[in-house]
Amino acid sequence: MVFIPAPKEPRPCWFVNASKAKTRHCLEQGVWENDSELARDLDRVRSMRPGDRIALKLTHNRKYNLPFDNPDGKTYSTMEIKAVGAVTKNRGDGRTVEVDWTALVPERLWCNYTNFHNIWEVWPDKGISPNSAQALIRLAFECVGVSASEITTADSDVNDPASAERRSPAYSIDDIIAEGCFLPRERLADILESWRDKQNLILQGPPGTGKTWLARKLAYALIELKDDQLVRGVQFHGNLSYEDFVRGWRPDEDGRLKLVDGPLLRLIDEARNDLNTEYVMLIEEINRGNPAQIFGEMLTLLENGKRNPGEALALSYPRPDREDERVYVPPNLYVIGTMNLTDRSLALVDFAFRRRFAFEDLEPVFGPVWRDWVNQNCGIPANFLADVERRLTSLNDQIANDASLGPQFKIGHSFVTPNGRISNPQAWFRRVVDKEIRPLLNDYWFDNHDKAQQAADALLENLP
Repeated sequence: MVFIPAPKEPRPCWFVNASKAKTRHCLEQGVWENDSELARDLDRVRSMRPGDRIALKLTHNRKYNLPFDNPDGKTYSTMEIKAVGAVTKNRGDGRTVEVDWTALVPERLWCNYTNFHNIWEVWPDKGISPNSAQALIRLAFECVGVSASEITTADSDVNDPASAERRSPAYSIDDIIAEGCFLPRERLADILESWRDKQNLILQGPPGTGKTWLARKLAYALIELKDDQLVRGVQFHGNLSYEDFVRGWRPDEDGRLKLVDGPLLRLIDEARNDLNTEYVMLIEEINRGNPAQIFGEMLTLLENGKRNPGEALALSYPRPDREDERVYVPPNLYVIGTMNLTDRSLALVDFAFRRRFAFEDLEPVFGPVWRDWVNQNCGIPANFLADVERRLTSLNDQIANDASLGPQFKIGHSFVTPNGRISNPQAWFRRVVDKEIRPLLNDYWFDNHDKAQQAADALLENLP
C-alpha cells in the first residue's frame, strides 16, 4: 500500500504534468523539472516545500477504458496519476524540486475534477469544491478506495477558475457528417490522418466547396472537442506582416514602442504550457498574404520533424530582457489553412511553404447524399434538388472545359446548401443565382460579359 503522509501544517498537494518519457526521467533522477516559462508556474515551483506531497499526472479527454460504464459514449476529462511522492529539496530556481518518488502500478485514473495546466495546486480544505479535492487526495496519496460514483460525480470546479476543466461537447467525424458534410466518412478519416501525420494542412478548392466550414469542423474532430478556446482563427490578407502575426514593435498608450506577440506566438506559448491538450490555428485564405514573409523563421519551425526544443530558433525581434530567447513550435499545435485558387491576384506559394503542408483538394459535391441532407434539413423537394444539381453540373462542365478557366473555377455545393428551412424553393434558387452566382460568373468571364450572362440565364431557364 502506498501512503504519503500529509505535512504537519496545512499545505497544498501538487499535481504536475509529466509525459511517459518525463515520468521515467523523474523516477530515475528523483526530480521534477518545470519546463514552463510562465511566471505563475515559476512562482509555484519556488513555493514548494520539503514534505509537500506531489503527483505526476497526465490529463486528457477520453471516452473509452473508463472506470465506470459509459453507454452514451460521452467524453470525460481524465487524469492518469502515474507516481506520487514527497518533495525532499527545492533548488529555489523555479525549475527543479527533488522528490522521493513511488511509481503507481497500475496507475490511478481520476475523472472530471481535473486540470490541464502544468502545475495544479490542490488544497484539501480550500476552494469551491473541497469534497472533490479531498477525494482526489485520498485516491492519489493515501490509497483509500473511492467509489466509481464519487469519481464520476466529482465537481469539476477547481481552486483557480482560470484552470477549470473545459466542459466542451465531444466532437467526431459523425458530427461533421450530421452537420452537412457530403464527403464519405473514409475520406474525412484519411484527411484527419494526413493532418495528424504532417501537423499542417491546407484545404484548397473552388468557391463554395465549404473550405472554411470544413476546416473548423476538422479542427474540432482532431481535438475531439467542440471548443473554440482551442481552435483560433486568423485571416491572411495583403497587408498582414510578420510583425502582425508573429512579433513586432507597437506603440503603447504613452506613445512608446513595446514588443508585442502576435496570434501565432501567443498560441505557441499556450500550447507549450499545456502539452497535454491539442491546439489548432485556423488560417483563412492563407495565400492571400505572403506566407513565407508572414511566417518568417516560424515557417522552418512548423516542419513536423523540428517540433522540439533542440530545433528552437531565435526570433527576428528578441525580447530586450531575453536576448538568448529561443522558440520552437510544440507538437500539440496543429495548423490548418484554406486556399482559394481562383483569385488571379494571388501569387503561388513557394516550395518551402508547400513542403511543410499536406494539401487536400475539395470539389463540388452533389449527388444523393447532398440531395437527401438538403431535403431533410431544409424542406426542399427531392425532384427540385435533382433539377438544381443538373443545372449546376452542366455549368461546371462548361467552366471546367473553358480554356481561360478550368476545374478550379467550378461552382461549389455550398451556394445551394441553405442554412435553414426554405418555404419557396424557386424564389430561393433565383436569389442564389442572381445575387451570388451571376456576379461570380461576371468575374470569371470579365472579358466576355455576354457569355457570363448566358451562363447565368441558363441556370434559370424554364425553372419549374
